[in-house]
Amino acid sequence: MQQLSLCFNKVKKDCIRFIKSQETVTEKFIAKEKMIKSFLIPICFWIAKKTNNKKPYFVGLAGGQGTGKTTISSILKIILTKYFKLKVFKISIDDFYKIRKDRILLSKKVHPMLLTRGVPGTHDIKMMLSFFKKIKSKRFKNLKVPLFNKAADDRFNKKYWHNIKERPDVIIFEGWCVGAKPEKNISLKRSINSMEKVNDAKFIWRKFVNQQLKSKYKNLYSQLNCLIYLKAKNFNLLQKWRLKQEHKLWLKSKKTPKHKIMNKKDVVNFMQTYQRITENMIKMMPKYASIIMHLNSNHQIKSTLYRRK
Repeated sequence: MQQLSLCFNKVKKDCIRFIKSQETVTEKFIAKEKMIKSFLIPICFWIAKKTNNKKPYFVGLAGGQGTGKTTISSILKIILTKYFKLKVFKISIDDFYKIRKDRILLSKKVHPMLLTRGVPGTHDIKMMLSFFKKIKSKRFKNLKVPLFNKAADDRFNKKYWHNIKERPDVIIFEGWCVGAKPEKNISLKRSINSMEKVNDAKFIWRKFVNQQLKSKYKNLYSQLNCLIYLKAKNFNLLQKWRLKQEHKLWLKSKKTPKHKIMNKKDVVNFMQTYQRITENMIKMMPKYASIIMHLNSNHQIKSTLYRRK
């Protein structure tokens, strides 16, 4: 208990400063100190115990759209760096999206819906596996990792990429589908929303995505040492949070009119591509994730369950 308090006193200022940077006039984080002290600091102690200086410890962090993955992972990084003196590198699976040109080819070759980035099959698996391999290497040297520009729907120029100069002790690999497992083939036959019913009547898109989870993504996720899951009650709640997220983006980007902001209809349509896997994760992920963070309807961490020590 004393250790937790010491840690909290040391990291509180930096964590609160970061949280405030994510707030808007109308959207404020509630119970900031409780979130840090009661939930995020204990997770950092759990992670720190598992690290060693021989190779990086890979933390997978998953959760549906709008659950707060970026905020949570950023605070974990602050705590692990400031109190535990660990070298931490944080990256999103989003940064490994295939370039637009490749997704156009994929959409023509397999299914038009694969032009929309997000689902398994739209990431560059080869590049991710190469990143995992190189960063584990004993002969690690400077490493450049891609950065994706969502506004342009393509990768940034290489000069803007992440530049890792020394091998990290901890790598936080976050994303909405990180750690996702495939469904049984029989369940793919039922359309779960209007988009699937209209645009994927022959089940080609959903079968392709599911097969990706069975093969390439299974191999990728096996590289992770642990998996933290931010669990929302249901998909409807995620839609509500994602709309709030888009509103926040709108408030922050008023000065940059080039940034495309989605309206309610856009968000609902966009999230339908995520729905199948997200709902399967809500149902299945608590059975195998290392740590489950239960979120209440007010977007706060309600409780944390440690499943694997």
